[in-house]
Amino acid sequence: MISTTSSTAEMVTQGKLQISTDNVEDKNAGRIGCLGWLLVIISLIFVFMTFPVTIFMCIKIIKEYERAVIFRLGRITDKKPKGPGLFLVLPCTDNFVKVDLRTISFDIPPQEILTKDSVTVSVDGVVYFRIYCPISSVANVSNAHSSTRLLAQTTLRNVLGTKNLAELLSDREGISLSMQEALDEATDSWGIKVERVEIKDVKLPHQLQRAMAAEAEASREARAKIIAAEGEMKASRALKEASLVIAEAPSALQLRYLQTLSTIAAEKNSTIIFPLPIDVMQNFMQRK
Repeated sequence: MISTTSSTAEMVTQGKLQISTDNVEDKNAGRIGCLGWLLVIISLIFVFMTFPVTIFMCIKIIKEYERAVIFRLGRITDKKPKGPGLFLVLPCTDNFVKVDLRTISFDIPPQEILTKDSVTVSVDGVVYFRIYCPISSVANVSNAHSSTRLLAQTTLRNVLGTKNLAELLSDREGISLSMQEALDEATDSWGIKVERVEIKDVKLPHQLQRAMAAEAEASREARAKIIAAEGEMKASRALKEASLVIAEAPSALQLRYLQTLSTIAAEKNSTIIFPLPIDVMQNFMQRK
């Protein structure tokens, strides 16, 4: 019991020390020290001494869709980036990095992926993203654009590796949404916002395409046969009901003959076949 209490106290003490150390680092993040201030003062004196010439080196212009992250003696001076418009830099101690805030799109190259049901497919896509925090995109990652491209390829493989082929072909919106959430969460510390992810094309092997086409054709033929059989059954029932009606009134059969003749004559046929009842022929045979 005593050992558990002592270990807990040590963990709390280490946590307090770590928190205090982080606070000290945060407070000293923007400080350049006495030597740094001395170099800044010397740089200002140099600017004043060569004022007409160095004014063109100090004034910088940033466009509306850009921001500038200024480093003074290797440290970020302000928590907010500069721009758009004019801003001043010291020629000897300051340098800056331009960051583009516009939405950027790039294509994910075709990736050979093995799905959950062991089918190899080639999938490509497109990603739209933008930088919302220029300081994080400069200070937390060496190359934000290249890192996002590589992460998009890896995320595409990881997400599609957990899907079946049927899900991959039918649920593209769900896959795109899950990829967007995964990329957005991973790039949040880089100051990047992933706005949209789309699956462009899914290429299947030729043998699998032929097999799927044969399966679809067989299913269509089966449905066609079922529909034809259902039609024949309905037609036979209708003929049965019609025969029952005609059996009750024999003269109705003669009217049906006449109606059929009028239909044939309207089509301008040269030959007309007139059916005769067998009962009439039997009467003639008996007279002979």
